[in-house]
Amino acid sequence: MFPWLSAWMLAMESNRVIALRMVKLAAGGPAARLEAARMTSEKISEAFGAAVTLSAGGSPAKVIKRYRFRVAANARRLHREK
Repeated sequence: MFPWLSAWMLAMESNRVIALRMVKLAAGGPAARLEAARMTSEKISEAFGAAVTLSAGGSPAKVIKRYRFRVAANARRLHREK
């Protein structure tokens, strides 16, 4: 309905994942190292995926939808691991 709504929702949903990750990273230890590695590889993978989508003629809305899917999956995983 509103083209900016998905981008706004992504920003809000991402804040929760950032907070959950910061708690995990602040705790330190092997779990924090694993999370840091996972976070880095996900960012590289998603950036590549976004570039491929856009270069193949995909819309920014499609990229945002894909990012929101990943953010939701991370939120579920991090919430379970608390």
